[in-house]
Amino acid sequence: MRVDVLIPTCERPAELAVTLSGLAAQDFPDFAVHVADQSDGDASYDSPPAQAMVRVLRHHGHPVELSRNLPRRGLAQQRNYLLDQSKADFVLFLDDDVWLDPGAITRLHSAITELGCGMVGNAVTGLSYLDDRRPDELEPYEEWEGSPEPEQITPGTREWQRWTLHNAANPTHLSELVWHRPKWTAYKVAWVGGCAMFDREALVNVGGFEFWQQLPAEHCGEDVLAQMKVAAKYGAAGILPTGAVHLESPTTVVNRDTEAYDVVPP
Repeated sequence: MRVDVLIPTCERPAELAVTLSGLAAQDFPDFAVHVADQSDGDASYDSPPAQAMVRVLRHHGHPVELSRNLPRRGLAQQRNYLLDQSKADFVLFLDDDVWLDPGAITRLHSAITELGCGMVGNAVTGLSYLDDRRPDELEPYEEWEGSPEPEQITPGTREWQRWTLHNAANPTHLSELVWHRPKWTAYKVAWVGGCAMFDREALVNVGGFEFWQQLPAEHCGEDVLAQMKVAAKYGAAGILPTGAVHLESPTTVVNRDTEAYDVVPP
């Protein structure tokens, strides 16, 4: 398989079913799905709607692997566990509360292969904020001319301020700028949460999520840290238009006192 879609999930049967439904409608032909569950009770993928979407995916020729990863040792360990399952050229880390439009994986795969960088992503958009326009937060927007270059992106830098691009429905408002273009547009990011495709070899070369062993079980920002490492060595980009819609469910990571990049050097 050219792409493995890696989904960490916990206590989200309804959201996972919606996430899988987005994958079931993708037009990209060559991807597999790996779901790792950390629920206390029944696995999120055991719900009838999620099982229905698993059957659809398999019927369409997309292998689906379902596993439990317990006990919980934090999201970095969960992501590392999923990465260890993959042998694909590219891995798409997709959160369990994100719906993808049918062309999303095709655009992401086209972008990462053409750009030759370590990561591309679709910023998730919150459509309940569609009428909430924030022009000041869009000021850091800057497109890549050619392939993304390696960047050291750390808190407090000018590059870090790009995080505002992905607030609320900002990704949708940015997408309006490029709808008329014949293909995707690559732009500069601080990081991309919820939907990020990596060149698997590049991610592994910077250590993947092995840093989980240096973190307490309750942490956040593990995806940000991994992307910082990949961007510094291989370059990274966001892709417009975004095809990722946030379901806007409450977070399952309640304790956010420990940011991974505050503990582990990027």
